[in-house]
Amino acid sequence: MAHDRIRPLVRRSELPVVESPPGIFRTTLAYDEQTMLCHFRLTRGARIPLHSHPAVQNGYMISGRMKFLMGESKSFEALPGTGWCFLSGEPHAAEVLEDSEVVECFAPMRPEYL
Repeated sequence: MAHDRIRPLVRRSELPVVESPPGIFRTTLAYDEQTMLCHFRLTRGARIPLHSHPAVQNGYMISGRMKFLMGESKSFEALPGTGWCFLSGEPHAAEVLEDSEVVECFAPMRPEYL
């Protein structure tokens, strides 16, 4: 496994924060080729457009409130303590209803988040 494809131990405070899309701040935490853990700070009013990706996405809402859209018609509201899982290729989007903090795990890891 190439060294740039593994980060087994980190401190969030020592890592860069990337804003993408606007109002969504991601810190890529620990990862290997199989899984990736990310921390997100999301600003009220920010939106994540409808998209899908090969990785399964498991998430947990630490604080705040978000509305998730799955495909064209199904939606749910995430509050603190809510967990979710989007399957590989499953379309999803989000609207940030309050400033929020989320942790998500992707499997396999997302190379574009390195």
